[in-house]
Amino acid sequence: MLGLISALSGALAIGLGAFGAHALSDRFGPAGSGWWETATLYLMIHSAVALILSFQTEAFQLPGFVLLCGALLFAATLYAMALGAPTWLGAITPLGGLAMLGGWVWVGLSTLQR
Repeated sequence: MLGLISALSGALAIGLGAFGAHALSDRFGPAGSGWWETATLYLMIHSAVALILSFQTEAFQLPGFVLLCGALLFAATLYAMALGAPTWLGAITPLGGLAMLGGWVWVGLSTLQR
């Protein structure tokens, strides 16, 4: 299941990145453009890593899922703000960042157990 969600997340990152590059064209100003680029970068990287982890042992499945969920939450709030949603969503963005950090630490600890 992690592999499927990761692949779909990667496709979403590509689609949203293209949308941001072509359809937004700085419509929401430099901050919105920056949020969009950051969201796309983080979502793509973490989708790829989670996809790789999906082919590993069971010890890497849950950390990969945490990484991916964190990236999706992080990116979703940035995408929303870039499209004009209230900036208080920025208070939720760090929760996604913490999940990504936790996922990376968990992946590292899982490699030590191997």
